[in-house]
Amino acid sequence: MKKIALLISDNLLPDFENGREDRFELLEEVGKLKPALAAQGMELVEVRWREIADRAAEFAAILPLMVWDYFEGNEDAFLSAIAKAEAVTPVFNSFDTLKWNSDKSYLDELEARGAPVIRTTAVERVTKTNVARAFEELDTNTLVIKPTVGGGAWRQVLYKQGDPFPDASELPPEAALLQAFLPSVKEEGEYSFLYFGGRFSHAVRKTPKAGDYRIQSIYGGLEQTYVPTGAERETARAVLDTLDELPLYARVDLLRGRDGQLKLIELEMIEPYLYLPHAKGEGGENEGAQKFAAALKARLDKP
Repeated sequence: MKKIALLISDNLLPDFENGREDRFELLEEVGKLKPALAAQGMELVEVRWREIADRAAEFAAILPLMVWDYFEGNEDAFLSAIAKAEAVTPVFNSFDTLKWNSDKSYLDELEARGAPVIRTTAVERVTKTNVARAFEELDTNTLVIKPTVGGGAWRQVLYKQGDPFPDASELPPEAALLQAFLPSVKEEGEYSFLYFGGRFSHAVRKTPKAGDYRIQSIYGGLEQTYVPTGAERETARAVLDTLDELPLYARVDLLRGRDGQLKLIELEMIEPYLYLPHAKGEGGENEGAQKFAAALKARLDKP
């Protein structure tokens, strides 16, 4: 059995004080991935990402799927650990992909390559002046302000023109993206399309609880299995087609724009939750987990 490292953050450890409330998602995902990988001759082993630089030689591959704290001031340490590990063992997705994807200013690059990206302004630090300018440039009265390095709505603010300006403790600590708020997130929800080895696996529609706009489960968001139309799948696939390197796994997150077309909000290639309950089958019979395992095996079998 080839040993595969599944990297996890300390806040997902069972004895971690004030750990993440969504730790159940780790347990659920591992419960499907572990038997699916075993059927392909691979043993999935959970490893703290902080240890992987020293333990890389133990494994045939490294998956940073559960590093759910790399953006909380840990980005440099995380990328350093991955660079050292990749010098010994293949990392999927690759270090170059992870580094590029860790800073959400990649949206500018994808837009320049033709991807349908939600309207966004990047700033070095959030100020009243650049927020006021963004309202005008993006033709909106409501902004989503988020860190360029972040996840799970960490230090993210929904700000309506004329409201009291958010406190610095609520705002991104450094560089940020200012995005026009799309009401469709409340009315229709956000879509996630999962791809393994470049092939579509499954999709999910995520809606926030009443009165909120955040779709994550820790904020009361709900998830529904979604069957996308052919046109919607083409939109998501077109995002992947702009990449120089096809990732082992990718999650394309989309919102409906004002023009009725889906727009890219984020392309997750570091530590996306894979929403495997929305692929058919339980445990090792889960079709999403099986597709992931097959894609990983194909990468490892390449000469």
